[in-house]
Amino acid sequence: MKRLTLAAALCLMSAPAFAFHCPMDMAEINAALAAGTPLSEAELSEVQSLRAEGETLHNSGVHQGSVDTLAKAKAILGIN
Repeated sequence: MKRLTLAAALCLMSAPAFAFHCPMDMAEINAALAAGTPLSEAELSEVQSLRAEGETLHNSGVHQGSVDTLAKAKAILGIN
């Protein structure tokens, strides 16, 4: 029982780590957009849409969805 309680506590403590990852991803995307990119208008529009969706998901508390969505935008921008 102690192990189960410890495992549950560790899982709950790791949840905020995902929440703090989203703003860093958004900042990386913002910096790349501000620096200028050789993207087409369609790609730029897609990145902006994904970035906005990622922020909305983050603000709604859906952090894994936010991280996944922002990762798509970063991939289009060529950010690792």
